[in-house]
Amino acid sequence: MIGILFAVFAGVMLGFWAVPGKFVKNYEFENAWGVCYLFMLWIIPVILGFSLIDNFAQVLSDVGGAVLLKMLIPSFLWGVGMLLWGKAINHIGLSLGFSIFIGTIVFIGSLLPFFIYGLPATNVLLTLLLGILVILLGIVMNGRAGILREGNKSGEKAAGGSMMTGIIIAVVGGLLCTGFNIANEFGKEAIAVAVEKNGNESWLTSVASMFIVYVSGGLFVIPYFLIQITRKKMWAAFRVVEAGKNVSLAGLMAALNFTASILFAYSAFVLGNAGGTIGYAIFNTMSVVVAVVGGIVTKEWATARQQAKSALYIGLAAMIIGVVIIAIGNGLA
Repeated sequence: MIGILFAVFAGVMLGFWAVPGKFVKNYEFENAWGVCYLFMLWIIPVILGFSLIDNFAQVLSDVGGAVLLKMLIPSFLWGVGMLLWGKAINHIGLSLGFSIFIGTIVFIGSLLPFFIYGLPATNVLLTLLLGILVILLGIVMNGRAGILREGNKSGEKAAGGSMMTGIIIAVVGGLLCTGFNIANEFGKEAIAVAVEKNGNESWLTSVASMFIVYVSGGLFVIPYFLIQITRKKMWAAFRVVEAGKNVSLAGLMAALNFTASILFAYSAFVLGNAGGTIGYAIFNTMSVVVAVVGGIVTKEWATARQQAKSALYIGLAAMIIGVVIIAIGNGLA
């Protein structure tokens, strides 16, 4: 139950992480998100890793090169997937791009641990699969709701964008982002041993795991933004009156994202072999639920047609029911 609650908390925090970005003023996309990713992938993980974990360099050494390499590769792919998600949104819009992206993550990412640890008992497996499918139904309905709300607005399909290309990019991006879950599953046991061996509390395993995942993901993302800012000659764009406020907001976004991942990693650690399936599905689903509820509260759907609102409510209910079913499956296990 503790593991499930931490997955829920992590998902709620992830659902809020991008909110501060709405208050960034006079920064181009590359400037705002470049600063955010620099904080999120490198600065904050390094500060927390070396300040919270005793003998952290030795911990990383004790984890071993073989495990670190296994984590580095899927973490690097996760970084690529994060950028592809933005590309998909440029082609097919936020609603459809988000739904396909998260749907792919939930479906594939939740099933991958079965290939690592083997299948659970039949009744547990069927219950978990049912929960995942119900969650996918909810995400699909949310995507439909977004399309119905936007109608023929350019936001749902950017000018010159190809719908099929955007869908392919979203699916590929979602597949690559499952590297986050794979990396965490590959490393959590070895990291737990190394963390405790060096006199640290077990919960710090999650900090060490996310340090490796985020820093590895940044090996692609940070150079990408540096190249884009240089190519587009945007370095001067950082010097605006709101620069201090903008950097602070970007740092807050980064802190929320990294903290959410630490909570998920701890959830997966507590849940054991079930963490990569149960915790991962709940984590991603709750982030979507929070984002949807936030849209309702801020009256984004006030002028939407009733058909769109009905699809939204059905999707929200399906995701919550799916999480409950997965929790029941965990109980059966």
